[in-house]
Amino acid sequence: MADQPADKKFFENLSGAGKAIGVLTSGGDAQGMNAAVRAVVRMGIYVEAKVYFIYEGYQGMVDGGDNIVEVSWESVSSILQVGGTVIGSARCKEFRTREGRLKAAFNLIQRGITNLCVIGGDGSLTGANLFREEWSGLLEELAQSGKIEEEAVKKYVYLNIVGMVGSIDNDFCGTDMTIGTDSALHRIIEVVDAIMTTAQSHQRTFVLEVMGRHCGYLALVSALACGADWVFIPEYPPEEGWEDQMCVKLSENRARKKRLNIIIVAEGAIDSHNKSITSEKVKDLVVQQLGFDTRVTILGHVQRGGTPSAFDRILASRMGVEAVLALLEATADTPACVVSLSGNQAVRLPLMECVQMTQEVQKAMDERKFCEAVRLRGRSFENNLNTYKLLSHRKPDTELPKDHLSCSTNFNVAVLNVGAPAAGMNAAVRSAVRVGITEGHTMFAVIDGFEGFANGQIKEISWGDVGGWTGQGGSLLGTKRTLPAKYLEKIADQMRTNNINALMVIGGFEAYLGLLELSAAREKYDEFCVPMVMVPATVSNNVPGSDFSIGADTALNTITDTCDRIKQSASGTKRRVFIIETMGGYCGYLANMGGLAAGADAAYIFEEKFDIRELQANVEHLTEKMKTSIQRGLVLRNENSNENYTTDFIYQLYSEEGKGVFDCRKNVLGHMQQGGAPSPFDRNFGTKISAKAIQWISKKLRETYRRGKVFANTEDSVCLLGMRRRNLLFQPVVELKDQADFVHRIPKEQWWLKLRPLMKILAKYKTSYDVSDSGQLEHVARHSPKEADTGAI
Repeated sequence: MADQPADKKFFENLSGAGKAIGVLTSGGDAQGMNAAVRAVVRMGIYVEAKVYFIYEGYQGMVDGGDNIVEVSWESVSSILQVGGTVIGSARCKEFRTREGRLKAAFNLIQRGITNLCVIGGDGSLTGANLFREEWSGLLEELAQSGKIEEEAVKKYVYLNIVGMVGSIDNDFCGTDMTIGTDSALHRIIEVVDAIMTTAQSHQRTFVLEVMGRHCGYLALVSALACGADWVFIPEYPPEEGWEDQMCVKLSENRARKKRLNIIIVAEGAIDSHNKSITSEKVKDLVVQQLGFDTRVTILGHVQRGGTPSAFDRILASRMGVEAVLALLEATADTPACVVSLSGNQAVRLPLMECVQMTQEVQKAMDERKFCEAVRLRGRSFENNLNTYKLLSHRKPDTELPKDHLSCSTNFNVAVLNVGAPAAGMNAAVRSAVRVGITEGHTMFAVIDGFEGFANGQIKEISWGDVGGWTGQGGSLLGTKRTLPAKYLEKIADQMRTNNINALMVIGGFEAYLGLLELSAAREKYDEFCVPMVMVPATVSNNVPGSDFSIGADTALNTITDTCDRIKQSASGTKRRVFIIETMGGYCGYLANMGGLAAGADAAYIFEEKFDIRELQANVEHLTEKMKTSIQRGLVLRNENSNENYTTDFIYQLYSEEGKGVFDCRKNVLGHMQQGGAPSPFDRNFGTKISAKAIQWISKKLRETYRRGKVFANTEDSVCLLGMRRRNLLFQPVVELKDQADFVHRIPKEQWWLKLRPLMKILAKYKTSYDVSDSGQLEHVARHSPKEADTGAI
């Protein structure tokens, strides 16, 4: 790595020498727990701390013996892609008693463990906090009974606790996502997509029951991601008379030639009187009132199982490393904390503040204060709910906004896709069209990007036209990389002919360049003096002004799944290293994050220069690892990382240098990374970011409408909507020019480069790790109702 500025605080300054860390998983299992365990173990060993597995959760801590075992680097090899938890999880009644905690304290002292990393739900973390508070008293009691020496009481005077929330329900306040939630959504959406094909064949209604006894997150986001007709969640019970309202909506959808209906029920769903709403009850209602062919599918534990998604692996790896950092920095005065995700940033929050807020949600629901319950769930949950309400039910024409500042006609808004196809584009278009119609606009679809625009391939698009689009991959509108510069006059003519008052562009770097060109052309063409907004959508994730782009998560999951299969193909054979080429142009996002999610030994990217010496060092490093019990190696290379060190060159180098120790295979993933059904993240992100973009357009149209005409020529009327750290921000495209490398079509600064050292550390390299941006202890944010519009997705 390049030399780092001396004034920054580096990980090298922290030492875990002499410290012992215990890691356990408790409560219900969740996909990604193993990735968290792996990160804790490897980061702990990296800083020269001893790391212990505590098998079977708190039960293993109470029982001691072989349940508490010191582990090595190789102990966590090949567990990244495994679901569940390899160290086991169990409910433990004994730990709830002081006698049980006394036994646990004795077992930890025997091994010098005074740092605990607990991966579990709020019950597990609350138990850990109680254990910490009682620690000194437990040690004194053990000393008085002669089980430990007085010296041990002084030496192990306090216990540090850091928690990570592993729960598929996403029911813990203080974090946007818990470990396992994204993977559970993958399972649900896979089932919904499969069910939709059979339901359409027979014109059926399907009622799906998903997990979530106390939290409706899975049900709500699944409903958003598949465009469900109705959803039942515990935090937002339906109004009185919901039975008739639901049946009217279902029959209206059938009348519009919709061949299937999907209803999603959270297992803890209730009505406004706190009475349970079950999937069977909903089915019986539909059959009795409408006579529709209706089936019930209860997903059950399938949601907990399977391979963790790329998002969960990266999240758990980041949290695991952050947890070790927090333990190393903890003092006797540091409260037990939980490592959380806020937007795109790791934060540390006081454990009991989060637990208290989580309990307040349940209290609000018990007292039937449902609006309060939704607010307490946080901005992300509230935004999901508001977006679902916007998109799920079309208002009657009589309720739509009719005039704008005394204007008798509605505004015309055009939507187009530009650049290469990206999974999630269709969800974004659907959201834009439906929110636009709800806002009172007439929506137009442009076929085949700017080229189609110039050729007049423009048509009005209705609410029903975009039904079922969320789960479709590619671009149903068609998309091309063509820029508008050579078609400016024709596009201006089409804008005038169709009276287009605003433009929404969904795409990658070409879309950004296109908006810059249209903005520059305003001096010559008044037709371009309208509000324009861009929503980033590209698998490369190379758009300036946004940490994430629609489509990148789907591509990342494709890469991760393929790497898993490729590594598995060598199972049982001799030692083998795989060289895999990813897409991304000059942007190394897919290679770097794919490497982190798949457990790669190296990832070569354009943004971090490398030479033959580094290649040689990587080969030697891998050769040494292969002489241990490690059997498979994985090396990723971004397609444009270096024009001379090609995939073939790296393959031949590794093959030659690894002779006698390992053999090599190579694989170019190609366009499969652009295909496939969009992931739940991309569906959800595309849906919410587009809804926000259209609402911005509505605001700008109102602001710029004067004397019967829209005229917008300021810089802030041409914006890109991007996710920056914790918030969604509208940024003028002109202001982003300084942040873009136009030659290589990448942003000059990219947040994920800070995760490069993390991948190297987890691959057993010694490297500098900048912790200046690591999570600092914060307090749980409580937002007011007005804040729901400002940020988190």
